Amino acid sequence: MRTAYRVETVRAAERALMARLPEGALMQRAAAGLAAVCAQRLGRVSGSRVALLVGPGDNGGDALYAGARLARRGAGVWAVPMDPERMHPGGLAALLRAGGRTADRVPERVDLVLDGLVGIGGRGGLRAAAAGLADGVPAGVPVVAVDLPSGVDADTGETAGRAVAAGLTVTFGAYKPGLLIEPGASLAGEVRLVDIGLELPGPPGEAAGEPAVEALEDADVRRLLPVPTAASDKYRRGVVGLIAGSAQYPGAAVLAVAGALRGGAGAVRYVGPAADAVLARYPEVLIGRGRVQAWVMGPGLGSEEVPLPAGDVPLLADADGLRGLTPEAVRARTAETLLTPHAGEAAALLGVSREEVERGRLAAVRELADRFGAVVLLKGAATLVCEPGGRAPVRVNPTGSHWLATAGSGDVLSGLAGSLLAAGLRARDAGAVAAYLHGRAAELASGAARDPARASGAPITAHEVALALPAAWRSLT
Repeated sequence: MRTAYRVETVRAAERALMARLPEGALMQRAAAGLAAVCAQRLGRVSGSRVALLVGPGDNGGDALYAGARLARRGAGVWAVPMDPERMHPGGLAALLRAGGRTADRVPERVDLVLDGLVGIGGRGGLRAAAAGLADGVPAGVPVVAVDLPSGVDADTGETAGRAVAAGLTVTFGAYKPGLLIEPGASLAGEVRLVDIGLELPGPPGEAAGEPAVEALEDADVRRLLPVPTAASDKYRRGVVGLIAGSAQYPGAAVLAVAGALRGGAGAVRYVGPAADAVLARYPEVLIGRGRVQAWVMGPGLGSEEVPLPAGDVPLLADADGLRGLTPEAVRARTAETLLTPHAGEAAALLGVSREEVERGRLAAVRELADRFGAVVLLKGAATLVCEPGGRAPVRVNPTGSHWLATAGSGDVLSGLAGSLLAAGLRARDAGAVAAYLHGRAAELASGAARDPARASGAPITAHEVALALPAAWRSLT
């Protein structure tokens, strides 16, 4: 599991370690790791050309010392300072001794640029001087961010103005939430963690008013997947009920059922006006109300008013099932509730603009979870799953493809997560595992598996995502 810690926690661990090390040793560790990753990215260091965007803080010092290491291996290295009078003196001296030079702009021909403008303590977008240097990077030149792309808030992933877009970020000691949460996650590109010996608290919980963030990995999801035993039958494995579809949107019911059938429950029960369409595609589905272990309500309901199912059974509410939902109704339920809005639906529930949700996704998902007393899965390029009250770290989903932005993919996700609820997973786990499998299925269907930018591959349909779910499951087991 990848765990991200707030800046305050990381800073405290750095201070504790620096108190035990010779002066400057921690920066040298960071610079050595940064230089090693840059060397790997360059392929051949000798004869390469590297530019350093250098801010006045320790982040700039890391870049300078890493540049000195590359210069000693034969690279041509130029330091381009935001403020020539405030460069880290030790780092600058090391770079000059190694044959590096300073410049007032990035040379026209470079093979790599290091973004060392602003560190993890920065807040707000880039100031004019820093933005000017970032804008001077030649098009197409790879950018490696030092610890965090400049202009990204390390604790939230928010950007309040101009920020650097990196293809690779080398972060030190621990992941920071802003590297995993949009829009910071997209700006960070591939993230490489360099171990510098920090001793961090674990397991993470609430720290300085904000919970830590975590991203599941294959092994974590594998442990959570429901697995039948010799004593299992379809009812012991769980029955998920779907209240979905309408005359206008029968396909939403079909897609939600497609996800539910591949989510680990033993049976799927459908309630709604699209029964003929569902049975034509999936004759194994049960039709009509009956005993279930979890309900999914909402995909494709349109304007139809449907009351909340009984409160003693876990419920997933999505899409039209979120319309008109009140905190009082959700809090009156005795079983867990999982809400799965996209940014627009989250904005409606919170009474704010969609832009406000997109700018501050971490704050939005926490506010929704606390207001409704429910687990919230906020869909997006990097889906977030949050429990109310800060009881556990917010989970961010690392799998997926931008091709998932297609009609019906959310319906598949709802059915999948509801099936996992019926199979016995808690709402937080069901949401996180469903998002992980859904994203992996999209990677497989689009041919873009393990693409950090999530942009490669080919267009896919929601039904193709559903069909790829068994392969996604097998890839974990």
